Amino acid sequence: MIKEIICVGIGGGIGSIFRYLTSFYSQKIFPGDYPWGTFLVNMIGCLVIGLLLGLIEKERMLFPQMRQLLIVGFCGGFTTFSSFAAENIRLIQSGQLMLVLLYTTASVLLGLAAVGLGLYLVK
Repeated sequence: MIKEIICVGIGGGIGSIFRYLTSFYSQKIFPGDYPWGTFLVNMIGCLVIGLLLGLIEKERMLFPQMRQLLIVGFCGGFTTFSSFAAENIRLIQSGQLMLVLLYTTASVLLGLAAVGLGLYLVK
């Protein structure tokens, strides 16, 4: 268990650094109000987690510690949106479309409400 925790921590730290750098440079390249940094991080993270999950399924290429480092750690540190998207794809593949709709809707609406509540409580 300690090896997995260390792998997640290292991957998460690297992912967080890459998220910061992507957001920082995106804002310089695409100035304005649109949150390009977050958008790009989310899309890149989704592509990366898709590639990694595909490699695991197709080639059985990642051993458990590498999975913890890259998928849970790096992708989780880079963006949790990639995990959200991958979970929805798994639900779609298993034919649970109503659960996808519920999960996606609840995540977006309750996430927005939770941020709003947090801001309200601080005031």
